[in-house]
Amino acid sequence: MADVLIDQVEKTFYDKTKDTSFTVFKDIQAEIKSGEFVSLLGPSGCGKSTLLNIIAGLEEPTSGVVEVGGRRVTGPGPDRGVVFQESALMPWQTVLDNVMFGLKKKMNKEEAKERAEYFLKLVHLSKFIHSYPHELSGGMKQRVSIARTLALDPDILLMDEPFGALDEQTRSMLHKEVTYIWEETQKTVVFVTHNIRESILLSDRIVLMGTRPGRIVEVFDVPMERPRKTSSKEFGELEERIQQKLAKEIEKVMREELGDDYNSKKGALLYHTDRDMGNHI
Repeated sequence: MADVLIDQVEKTFYDKTKDTSFTVFKDIQAEIKSGEFVSLLGPSGCGKSTLLNIIAGLEEPTSGVVEVGGRRVTGPGPDRGVVFQESALMPWQTVLDNVMFGLKKKMNKEEAKERAEYFLKLVHLSKFIHSYPHELSGGMKQRVSIARTLALDPDILLMDEPFGALDEQTRSMLHKEVTYIWEETQKTVVFVTHNIRESILLSDRIVLMGTRPGRIVEVFDVPMERPRKTSSKEFGELEERIQQKLAKEIEKVMREELGDDYNSKKGALLYHTDRDMGNHI
């Protein structure tokens, strides 16, 4: 059985004041197996984050069904944990208290403390449990956010561009952290990213989405053993394949947005693998 089943899902937004509608994506069909690490990759407006929110139960599809563990998603649930781009830590609480916060309703204080300390150790923050968020770097805050989510023991970890606001060096370090955590916990992970290289480094499969409206263009298997080297021939060949497909989708977006100006401006819009292709859509 698939851990996540997405069956002919469509999402349309309606503006009643203008009597208009906009279809973000339609006919999305996908299965994610238990323990898989799957990335959603695509240009701005394709619906990566919206689809993640539907899996999380934070938004409803206009039509179609999403199932998690064989049960239809009708709202948020303890079987799914979400890590957003912003860590959203409580600034008045310590690192330990932030991770313990959601546990206190489920267990006594000592059990919550022990569990929080375990996951902070997993993300290599044991020495900072008494620190406050303002004393941490951006990467450290994200690791606290990941520990907080993992401590609640969801079956599925949903990550919405969690490293998008971080510098390249910090992002590279967190790639190793997330791979280690995934190997240790064997959670199912759905990871939204706008970065091709990041998706290859982390994923078992990459779901490439197109836009206007969003749809699945192609699903790429990533058969390389971990840890992966960006300098390897196999890595480079897969990166090039995805880049070529993605460039066509980005060109469609640029043509629509720029219209007659496209031909005069396309030279300045050449796509790079680390180009930000759009957040939160």
